[in-house]
Amino acid sequence: MGRVGVDLYPEQIGVPLAEVRTFAKSLGGSATNVAVAAARLGRRAAVITKVGRDGFGDYVRVALAGFGVDARWVGTDPDLRTPIVFCEIYPPDRFPILFYREPKAPDMNITRAELDLDAIGRAPVFWTTGTGLSDEPSRAATLAALDARAGREVTIHDLDHRSHLWRSSEDARRYAREALRRATVVVGNSDEVEMATGLRDARAAAAALLGMGPRLAVVKRGGDGAYARTSRDELSVPAVETQVLNGLGAGDAFGGALCHGLLAGWPLARTLEVANAAGAIVASRLACADAMPTLAEIESLLAGRVAT
Repeated sequence: MGRVGVDLYPEQIGVPLAEVRTFAKSLGGSATNVAVAAARLGRRAAVITKVGRDGFGDYVRVALAGFGVDARWVGTDPDLRTPIVFCEIYPPDRFPILFYREPKAPDMNITRAELDLDAIGRAPVFWTTGTGLSDEPSRAATLAALDARAGREVTIHDLDHRSHLWRSSEDARRYAREALRRATVVVGNSDEVEMATGLRDARAAAAALLGMGPRLAVVKRGGDGAYARTSRDELSVPAVETQVLNGLGAGDAFGGALCHGLLAGWPLARTLEVANAAGAIVASRLACADAMPTLAEIESLLAGRVAT
């Protein structure tokens, strides 16, 4: 449940937007990308979001169907436009993003009354995002959806922090903690866990996150791999080396693989290894949703790493 948009990524790499001549169009938005990533791994996936009554909204529905993601809970706002997102690409680690979500994105207008709370409560895995908490009525709807889970496994909250969408860092932290009281799993990168806890160290931050309610905390550390902690265990899994083209979407690929591994009942080390590999594959490609890997591609990458 959360953000959707249309990504317009430059086909000229390493130049500012003013000099870009052509763009590649792709489905985007963090929660939507996670649903696509899970579907690519063979899971039945759906996304709760909202688009505008425009051509880009039509594109979103067609693209979701093409990826095998159920779009029955994609609403249409009668007034607001489907968001678009531009970025600049400066490999290996700088990817400035320019959002067009003003005056408001349709996915921030999801209301509690529009939710199928029975379906949310029954889902084997449910994923929410920090972006969905940044404004009303989406904030109340997101918390209501988490309440419908009633602490059921697997209820994942992605910290997904975009500072420019928030009125204050205090509000972002407050509502992140409201979501974490209702979640069983929390995932975020180093900046996001620092936002939620005030701590930068992955081990200390994960312990603080567990104290807020979840039973599993996962910290994505980019080139340093992933760290995970429960009340009894902790582990670090190294990153999978790759030639980075566009790092955007790598975390969403990680999220889709995390969902897959948790549903499969894999050991946590195996889940994080596969999630790291999924993220590495997307980081080596231009797009986000279109770049999400299959399990065969992930296994091939991991096999090659072991072989060398």
